[in-house]
Amino acid sequence: MSDDAPPLPDPIDHDEGALAGVIESARRLGVELDEVEAARWVAALRTESAGGDLVVDVDTGVYGHRVTMLDFTAADLARFRAIGEIVGLPDRPPEVRTALAISGSAAQGKVQVYPGDCDYFERVHIVAPTREAACTILAGVMREKALSTLVGPTYRFWELKFGSYPRDAERGGVPVRAGGPISWTAEEVAAGRVEVIRDGRPEAITWEEASADPGWCKLDWIVADPARHALANASNVLDVTWEAQDGTITSLDGAIDPYFQEVYLEADTLPLFRRLVDELSADAVDDYVAQLEHEVVKYTTKDPNYGKVARRLYNIFRLTGRYAEAAYLRELFDEPTTVLYQVGALIRTLDEADRPGAEFDVEMILRQVDTLIMSAVQALEGRAEAETVRNLLAVRDNIAHRRSSMERAAGVGQVQGEVLGAVNDYFRQRLLEVPGIRAYLEDLAARA
Repeated sequence: MSDDAPPLPDPIDHDEGALAGVIESARRLGVELDEVEAARWVAALRTESAGGDLVVDVDTGVYGHRVTMLDFTAADLARFRAIGEIVGLPDRPPEVRTALAISGSAAQGKVQVYPGDCDYFERVHIVAPTREAACTILAGVMREKALSTLVGPTYRFWELKFGSYPRDAERGGVPVRAGGPISWTAEEVAAGRVEVIRDGRPEAITWEEASADPGWCKLDWIVADPARHALANASNVLDVTWEAQDGTITSLDGAIDPYFQEVYLEADTLPLFRRLVDELSADAVDDYVAQLEHEVVKYTTKDPNYGKVARRLYNIFRLTGRYAEAAYLRELFDEPTTVLYQVGALIRTLDEADRPGAEFDVEMILRQVDTLIMSAVQALEGRAEAETVRNLLAVRDNIAHRRSSMERAAGVGQVQGEVLGAVNDYFRQRLLEVPGIRAYLEDLAARA
């Protein structure tokens, strides 16, 4: 990594009993924490702290931040590269160059063994004389990508986010606010317009109008994995930069994203990656941690979701040297209850896959619902188990008999509510019962 890359903060010096205290908490809560493995992982993180921030795996050609690479497993690399061919935007030198990565739980295969989705992140760098020209190029590339991947043997386009609502309006009976991201279906991308109601009258937002302020850019597909005989949601979040004629680089959404949760899939994108991350400020790590802490406060107060809290705390603790607490969270992600993340995410994907226009094998969808039912039986108990299994069986029956997707909407929503509630309760208890984590959360709340 360039000497100008933002360094990590010095690890926090906890007392020698920090790991022992976390292990005792895990034992009390029934979390199977391997003491030897935890100690090895903490030692590896401390050792890596003395090296550079960027790690390149010479055997596979992938690269990423050192703390992310410690959690990466190459076992599914061929699968991620194959799906990447579907979701990745193409290079069009000299105007468009890209660097595709897996991100989030997809990049943490050694830890988060039950990821709900295949999450990708792509740096899209556009060379153009003006910002307007760069936005036009991005609009063309995204639209062409969506239209060229509408339906294939192993995928179907779902939706994309591009542009921001210019005014408050109503869409499909739901209020939308100025500045919020615009979601586009395949039909709307093809038509180049989204219909809304404003002041009681119909109004259209065109693709060209949206391109003036691209905002948060994201594309989603449903993909089939023949090796696993399963479906998944594959998303690609874009971080778009514009390079002017004088060499100045500007983010089209206001900030170049850091690289602390990504594993890049091809070594030949390293030059572009280096150039872009060199634009990050010296405060990039602090800013990133502050952003995550803001989200932690949100998900512990305004919109409680302790599963999301745990995922963000894991990244905060790894980057700020709270390795004992991070080691504890690693084990939580491997506990049987966390498979419910997959149930909540995949039931919506399977519901979407059985809608008109899909070409996926119904038997494969049904087998995957059966797997979700078994996961719910193993992870839940009592009323939650009974209700979730009942709703999953109703969804399965609906799909098997090719009934209307509208008829199963309530069942899908109830399944998601049940499993996410169980995940929330699970993580809340296991976070708040660890003194160091509880104190950290209380301090964040006091500073909010």
